[in-house]
Formats: sequence, structure tokens, C-alpha cells
Amino acid sequence: MGGTSKTTQTQTSSLAPYEPASGALQGILGSINKLVPQAGTLTAGQQGAINQVISNANRTPDYSAPINSGVTGLLNGGGAQNNDAAIRSNLDTYRGLLTPTATGANMGQNSALKAQLDQITSDVTNQVNSQWAAAGRDGSPGSTQALARGIASGVAPVLAAQYNTDADRALNAATAMYGAGNTTYGLLNDTQSNANTNFTNGIGSVAAGLNAQNAAPTAAINAMAQQFNIPASQLQTLLGMISPVAAQFGTQNGRSEGESTMSGAQQFATIASGIGSLWPKGNISFGAS
Repeated sequence: MGGTSKTTQTQTSSLAPYEPASGALQGILGSINKLVPQAGTLTAGQQGAINQVISNANRTPDYSAPINSGVTGLLNGGGAQNNDAAIRSNLDTYRGLLTPTATGANMGQNSALKAQLDQITSDVTNQVNSQWAAAGRDGSPGSTQALARGIASGVAPVLAAQYNTDADRALNAATAMYGAGNTTYGLLNDTQSNANTNFTNGIGSVAAGLNAQNAAPTAAINAMAQQFNIPASQLQTLLGMISPVAAQFGTQNGRSEGESTMSGAQQFATIASGIGSLWPKGNISFGAS
């Protein structure tokens, strides 16, 4: 014969701070407790600063129009090629002025050359004729031949010098036209490069322009967020200061239960002991003395 018994125990303990540190700890906790009501609100200075930021944001002028115009201008080249037509026109004008010389069309077309040649012809003619007339052979075949040779010898060097001069001018004009073309194309390449750079800057300015347009509302949003974040962070700071201390002290409760099984003899002894405690102490009288 056996049986089961069940026992339950409850323990309660209380923790207190180290006595010498109790006063200082209570003072610190008291100071922290005084900060709790203030931590949930903004100070007048904080609220005033936030209000000023919001006011400044609301009064910020709308720069969207010039920003959009500037970005669009950069994307269109920023005006870097506005003078390309004038640059090309200058080259065309320059070429028009030099082309006759460069092609040789002006060779021998010096108007002053004819007067010089006429003068040489006249001087040679007078000289040869007077010489042959003095010899009594004026108008003879020899006279005519001598006149022709004289004129040729006087005119030829002048014509040769003029030809060489005109040839040099043609070469110089062609060289100048080639250089002018290279210079013009270099200018056009530079303007194209600047236009490409401006276009690239325009792409980069899209985000900057958007940020500029959103600057005022972003400042207002950040300021209004501080209206929540500042009090919340203060409460979080105080909670972090109090919680570790509070967790170290207080009342702790515990409960434990147990079961045990007794043998038949143990149960009988327990029952007998209980009955024995009820049995009268002293002698029992049954009526006879």
C-alpha cells in the first residue's frame, strides 16, 4: 500500500541598495525623476528655434522657374554654339577675299604694271630710234630688230618680278586660307565641346535643381520631426538611466512544489501517530475503583 503527498513553498525576498550608497543613489534617482515631466515637452527655446526654421522655410521664394530655365539651357548647350554661324561667315568672307589671289586669277592684273611697261617701251623706242637715225638707218630691218630686243630686255625683268610676286602672293593666300579654316574648325570644335560639357552639367543639375526646389519643404519637415524626436530622445535617455538601477532592487517572489510517495508502513505510522495524538493522556477509568 502506498500514497503520494504534495508540498508547496512560497518565498518572498526584498533587495535594498548598499547602505552607504543609498543616499547618493536616492539623490540621483530623485534628480532624474524631476526631469521626467520636462522630458516629454520642448523648452521654449527649442520650440522657438523650430518655429523659426518652419517660418523661414515657408517664406523661401520659389526658385523653380529660374532653376528649370537654367537646367534646360544647359541641356541645350548653354549657348556655347550661338556664334557658330558668325564664325563660319567670317571664314567664308576671308576665303572670298583671298580666293582670286590663291587661284592665280590676279596674276599680272596689277594696274600699275601697265604704266611701268608703257614707260619702258617708250624710253627704249626713243633711244633705239635716235641711235639708228643718227646712223642714217632709221626704219631699217636692223633698227626694227634692235627696237624689239631693247623693249624685251627692258620689259622682261619687270614682268618676271611681277609674276614671282603674284605667285608668292597666291601661295601665301592659299596658306592663309588653310590656316583660317583650321582655326575656324578649332573654334567650332571648342564650342561643340563646351556645349557637350554644358549638357553633361545640365544632367547633373537636374538632381541639384530638384534638391533646391525641395529645400524649403525639407527644412520644414526636419524641423517638425524634431518636435517629436527631441522629447522622445529625452525620455529614452531617462529610461535608459533608470531601468538598470530599478532592475537591481525590489521584491522578488518564488514558488516551489514537490511530490513524494510513502510506503504502506510509512502511511500506517503516520496514521497511527495521528490517532495517538487524539488518544486521552493519563489513565482511563472504566467505572470500578
